[in-house]
Amino acid sequence: MASTENAKGEAAGAAVPSAALAGTDFISEFIKEDLAQGRYSQVLTRFPPEPNGWLHIGHCKAFFISFEIAKLFGGKCNLRFDDTNPEKEDYSYVNAIKRDVKWMGYDWEDREFFASDYSEFLYELAVKIIKKGSAYVDDLSEREISEYRGTTVADKNNITETPPGRNSPYRDRSVEENLELFAKMRAGEFKDGEKTLRAKIDMTHPNLIMRDPVMYRIRRQHHYRTGDSWCIYPMYDFQHPLSDAKEGISHSLCSLEFEIHRPLYEWFIREAEVFPSRQIEFARLNLSHTVMSKRWLLKLVQNNYVSGWDDPRMPTIAGLRRRGYTPQAIRSFVSQVGISKTESMVSLAFLEFCLREDLNRRALRVMAVLRPLKLIIENWKEGETEELSAVNNPEDPSAGNRRVTFSRELWIEREDFEEVPPPKYFRLFPGNSVRLRYAYIVTCTGFDKDAGGNITAVRCTYDPQTKSGSDTGGRKVKGTIHWVSAERAVPIQARLYDTLFSVERAMEVAPRPDGSPGEFTDNLNPNSLEVIENAYGEPLLTEAAVEANFQFERLGYFVRDPDSGADGRPVYNRTVGLRDTWAKTVAKSGGA
Repeated sequence: MASTENAKGEAAGAAVPSAALAGTDFISEFIKEDLAQGRYSQVLTRFPPEPNGWLHIGHCKAFFISFEIAKLFGGKCNLRFDDTNPEKEDYSYVNAIKRDVKWMGYDWEDREFFASDYSEFLYELAVKIIKKGSAYVDDLSEREISEYRGTTVADKNNITETPPGRNSPYRDRSVEENLELFAKMRAGEFKDGEKTLRAKIDMTHPNLIMRDPVMYRIRRQHHYRTGDSWCIYPMYDFQHPLSDAKEGISHSLCSLEFEIHRPLYEWFIREAEVFPSRQIEFARLNLSHTVMSKRWLLKLVQNNYVSGWDDPRMPTIAGLRRRGYTPQAIRSFVSQVGISKTESMVSLAFLEFCLREDLNRRALRVMAVLRPLKLIIENWKEGETEELSAVNNPEDPSAGNRRVTFSRELWIEREDFEEVPPPKYFRLFPGNSVRLRYAYIVTCTGFDKDAGGNITAVRCTYDPQTKSGSDTGGRKVKGTIHWVSAERAVPIQARLYDTLFSVERAMEVAPRPDGSPGEFTDNLNPNSLEVIENAYGEPLLTEAAVEANFQFERLGYFVRDPDSGADGRPVYNRTVGLRDTWAKTVAKSGGA
């Protein structure tokens, strides 16, 4: 079972330089050796997403590594869309991927490519391999191919020991017959699935990937770029290394699950006699309390478990962006997690730690009240207001101060008053005094209730000698609470997000009570979203731009959402709370 990584984060903020990428030594050493031996004259990497979904934070690690490694060695990185699976691909995904990579701070300049543009090139290489006697057209069905290989469709990627496979009865077709049949496949003379083109390698190979893998299959499916001009499509294991070769990619950096595919990657390059790109693998990013697969994320979207790919609970880049994450925080997180050859689970708390580090420096402070309770200052003159000075960001003196309006009636958080206080409660209760943030010390004199016994207002008096920043004559209180003027506050909608899944490992599913197998959606957190319609905040919250980050004092970090609530009121998403569980965990463990 993967272990949880424990490494205390460094400061986030500015773009992470290439040299700060933790754990890149093994990749860098391979590249240095290749350059020293003259295997390559320059470094060219690639980020090859399939446009069948939106990018998630796991992809961030992949393209972060490819772009930063290229930069480290003075090279370039291509953005190539591996789009040879027409059933699932679409231009909307292409545009979403480009938007997200750019938002993360990376530019591929004029190095944008599509594997679908290489269709003729790939076809000719397949013909070349057939002519060498290293590929053949097979009539076996998908199920029969799996059986002959010694496995089944359900566990075709299982690499544990299996009995030797059996040769297809069509394996010894002549080169001439194979060329003729492959041409007919392209011409559309066979039904979907009726024939495939397979590499002729070794049906007894211990690595199932090498047991005569399929190179081409027949699919009459409209392609979003090439239309209906092709009815045969290359498999990923054939297309990918040869697309790398086409572009002159020196180092094909990919996640660890492709390690068992590397022998096939190298076999196709040798047989096709093309540019010898080198594949290097690293461990993928696994994050707690979520799923990291476009397949499962798509299911969440299609079945309406979330509002869309950019739902702020999703680990997609768009979802994180809407949640209020910054590119700097995500880059800092990926950099500090680093690269290794060992799979592990990274705690979501560490990602939140990196986010707080960044937002603490950049987010402006404001006061907002989520669950309002009226506070009436009885000895303040009705109709009178006072402008007080509030600090915009104590971590950034250049952010300056702002003016906040103080009045007779204020909104405070309902939880900041108790009729009968519990032990060690230092906020408002009858007879107790607290400081109102940036304002005065007030003392509770009483409260009002409605007919149902619900508290509707709290009554206080203020001490004019205790204005914040002035000499209070030595008077001190233990509690400070935030507030907004009832006269000047603006209504806002607040959306409070929690983890999408209630368990750390979302894909570890227990059987259901009736004994049937469970699904990963059984682990969804039913309390992952709470919507508060009638919150209040400072007036500047109505003027803020979409994606503007704020710290709601004492409540957490929030970001303005593109949505509008009732009556056009602005919507603010809680990005993360103020409590740093990661730092506390590290402190308790004595780690760093």
